[in-house]
Amino acid sequence: MMKLSLIVPCYNEEGNVEKFFSEVDRVFENKVDDYEFVFVNDGSSDQTYKKLRYIHSDLNVKNNVQVLTFSRNFGKESAIYAGLTKAKGDLVCLIDADLQQRPEVVLEMLDVLNSDEDIDCVTAYQKKRKENALISFVKSSFYKTINKISDVDFVNGASDFRLMKRPMVDAILSMSEFHRFSKGIFSYVGFNTKYIPYVVAERESGETKWSVGKLFKYALEGIFAFSTMPLRISTFIGLFSSCLSIIYLIVVVVQKLFFGIDVPGYATIVTLLLLIGGLILFCLGIIGEYLSKMYVQVKNRPIYILKEHLDEKKDK
Repeated sequence: MMKLSLIVPCYNEEGNVEKFFSEVDRVFENKVDDYEFVFVNDGSSDQTYKKLRYIHSDLNVKNNVQVLTFSRNFGKESAIYAGLTKAKGDLVCLIDADLQQRPEVVLEMLDVLNSDEDIDCVTAYQKKRKENALISFVKSSFYKTINKISDVDFVNGASDFRLMKRPMVDAILSMSEFHRFSKGIFSYVGFNTKYIPYVVAERESGETKWSVGKLFKYALEGIFAFSTMPLRISTFIGLFSSCLSIIYLIVVVVQKLFFGIDVPGYATIVTLLLLIGGLILFCLGIIGEYLSKMYVQVKNRPIYILKEHLDEKKDK
């Protein structure tokens, strides 16, 4: 019988983790025999840590709870990676602690995976988004853009909520880059993936951690991580500005030599200098983004720093 690992990133989820734990146990009863929780406390500033210690020490009757605590907030991508490194299951599921992603959907994923041995991963996508128009527009625009400029495919609406077999998990772990963009990594490693719709439930407690600004930053991370098109764009911009300068110079010379027209140069030259200077700085900024990521990567810093690891056995 295969073991199932639930990886649960937690950042300020004090009002959700106990409810999540009890709901999974309730839904999985008599349906999933061998499973474990891998909670990753991503530097929470509320009482999440105390709640997770309580779950591990007092509610852990099946000895199936791991709690990883970071030394500070490293972000959800790092939490996912940490959970994957510690998960012991043959099957691994990524799921949020706020119960918007219901454990009943995990059972559906298991049924799909067991129905066809050729499927390596089952990914849930939102059947209907429950978010404001601006965030929906930002997400939709991101998927349209990155699918045009990237070599890997990104499915619009597909979340981190997925169930994977161990070979796919091992492939993901082999990609140990510091700047992680899991949606791209999931696509890059390949494997046969089945997409199923699900309805997002209401949050049990707290508010979403994703603002428009954070989504925009996350989108840029994905673009720079899985496409070199911005570098090509900077090349085209440089070529365009050079051609524009040459054309302007030819026009000035022709007007002066053949028509005797003096071109008032100061305002025009200043405008061109500002335009070309702005384009140069824009291109340098793009190059700088790639160089900065290389700079951080070659330092070989850890993706996360683990402060404490409570394994499946209870504290004594």
